[in-house]
Amino acid sequence: QVQVVESGGGLVQTGGSLRLSCTASGLTFGTYAMGWFRQAPGKEREGASCISRGGTTVYLDSVKGRFTISRDNAKNTLYLQMNSLKPEDTAMYYCAAAWASYCSVSWRKGEGYFNYWGQGTQVTVSS
Repeated sequence: QVQVVESGGGLVQTGGSLRLSCTASGLTFGTYAMGWFRQAPGKEREGASCISRGGTTVYLDSVKGRFTISRDNAKNTLYLQMNSLKPEDTAMYYCAAAWASYCSVSWRKGEGYFNYWGQGTQVTVSS
């Protein structure tokens, strides 16, 4: 049984930092691309970042230069370092495991490209 569990969310002031973590079990973690998605109240879920099996990364334009995705395959863990946080980053953040080893142009679609999802961790940035 595959389990994906996020942690590390919280309340932070504008300009602050948070590091999200995601552990995945029940799958060969190092084989698959992994992604971070977010959903703000009243908005559609959007892809924030994706990392391939080999470590190639892609980002949503609005988080480029502020967020860094990384993975530790030995620990089955995915990270999202978030710096210079803004109120518009407030959202529920979800970790997901893809069916593929790379982040294709379809990765932002989320469902259909990512098979396994966590329950999410809330990030709130106060102004």
